[in-house]
Amino acid sequence: MAKLLIVAITHTVILALYVFTIYCTFSVLKLPNFDKQQNNFNVGQLKFLTVWNVIAQTLFFFTSLLNDIFGTNSNIPKKMPFIRRYKDFYHASVGFPVAIFVGLTFWGLMFVDRELVLPKALDLYFPRWLNHLMHSMIMVTTILEMLMVPRQYPKRSQGLGVLTGFMLIYLSWMHFVYYMNGIWAYPVIEILTWPFRIIFYLALLMFAAGLYYVGELLDQLIWGEYLILLQSIIDYQSMS
Repeated sequence: MAKLLIVAITHTVILALYVFTIYCTFSVLKLPNFDKQQNNFNVGQLKFLTVWNVIAQTLFFFTSLLNDIFGTNSNIPKKMPFIRRYKDFYHASVGFPVAIFVGLTFWGLMFVDRELVLPKALDLYFPRWLNHLMHSMIMVTTILEMLMVPRQYPKRSQGLGVLTGFMLIYLSWMHFVYYMNGIWAYPVIEILTWPFRIIFYLALLMFAAGLYYVGELLDQLIWGEYLILLQSIIDYQSMS
């Protein structure tokens, strides 16, 4: 009981942090328009995958809190409620891989050349603490979630399908925003020619898929003894 209470409190605190991050993103963070074309179709921070991920993580931890209240976090539940199955699927297919993808690619490009993702000129408008909430906290919270409770991973075709769909939808959105205002969300895209862009996109999709497998492996290493029992419960429910 004490562990379940700790999990619920942790989810509440994390959810509050993400809600605060979203508030700051849309109400406090005001990035300048470096090109007047942007005003013709200005979607603000919604053009960034980082913001999509923050919203996705907020929805995930809201779902986790609903599961704390109406579902179960038991390692070996007598019955797997829908909210728990949905939460597990969400974390496996989007929550973990997208959070780690955003964090690693952002900080990796920052290490290589920060002008590719966050030009130094934006430091006056983008507080360092908010940067860490959006690009560091996301990795900490998703790994913490993996350590707190086990999850039943979906079939790889389903999990990877949802992850790939999410990434392709964002890529389509990014290109639509560029078509409307002539501005790329990330400077690194602008310096690449189309052949190299395609290669870059394919490499990123493969990297995201690889992170899905990493999440599955970590989950098995941490919760292996419980996953077999969880699967037997799900199989029994599907047969009954």
